[in-house]
Amino acid sequence: MTGPIRPSTGAAHTRLYSVGGYRPARLVTNAEICEHIDSTDEWIRTRSGIATRRFAAPGETIQDMSVAAGGKAIAAAGIAPEQVSAVIVASCTTIVQIPAAGPEVAHRLGATNAAAFDLNIACAGFCHGVALGSDMIRGGSAEYVLVIGTEKFSDVVDPTDRSIAFIFGDGSGAAVIGPSDVPGIGPVVWGADGSQASAIEMNADWVTKATAGERAFLQMNGQQVFRWAAYEMAPVARRAVEVAGLTFDDIDAFIPHQANMRITDAMVRALKLPSHIAIARDIADSGNTSAASVPLAMETMLERGEIASGATALLVGFGAGLSFAAQVVTIP
Repeated sequence: MTGPIRPSTGAAHTRLYSVGGYRPARLVTNAEICEHIDSTDEWIRTRSGIATRRFAAPGETIQDMSVAAGGKAIAAAGIAPEQVSAVIVASCTTIVQIPAAGPEVAHRLGATNAAAFDLNIACAGFCHGVALGSDMIRGGSAEYVLVIGTEKFSDVVDPTDRSIAFIFGDGSGAAVIGPSDVPGIGPVVWGADGSQASAIEMNADWVTKATAGERAFLQMNGQQVFRWAAYEMAPVARRAVEVAGLTFDDIDAFIPHQANMRITDAMVRALKLPSHIAIARDIADSGNTSAASVPLAMETMLERGEIASGATALLVGFGAGLSFAAQVVTIP
């Protein structure tokens, strides 16, 4: 009779080593958006808080943006690409289903020893990736994990759809996770409400639209999503702080998914956040970049001096599914 299978063991704790972002060169103003829909700059700003967003070039791919952000994060982490054990690409706009984006991204980055795979959890993808990467390191299946949130919504949003054409942008944000002597990533609080899955969805599958010679586009019930996010995510955020053994007095920054400035404001009011907490508002310049929004907002806050390395931040991702994930992290 054989003996018991030997379990793997990993680091006691994990932390974020770095963050890196990529924003496409093309800046798209509200005025340009309004060339295709009946709206105004003032209406868009009032409705969403968005002034500009970035669109990728027609030939610029999810993989291209992921490599740009991921390479930046690896360099900032001070490790070699070969040390990356896993590459997780979180995206809901990979219009090519096979192969996954992850293996190509890992190869182009030089992470030749890495497992690589994709996550499709839309706007909650980055926070899910952070949780998975942290658990992989603590479980012993990885030493360093590169998590990339990346989206190209300009491929899947109808520019004439007045309800959402102004909301979304393109971009990529990445972070390296590695072992730590002290806890730097708190327990994740996550879940999904599949009963509301139709709130954000494609208007048809790719095969049906391709057969008809048409394109599939994203559609969203904005009011339904607003109500869910603005009010249901506050208890999730509180729980994430609680399971991390902290209170909001210990939190330096609140970095929610950049869905809508009004949603962010509603969450801040519901949570009754102390005045010292810095609030991420990157949506004004980047639009809603879904899985990329949390790391891009984190990078922006660091670059602007709104937060400093070593600060304690509450991350909350939420979106299609309807899925969510939240955790407290130490800013790299």
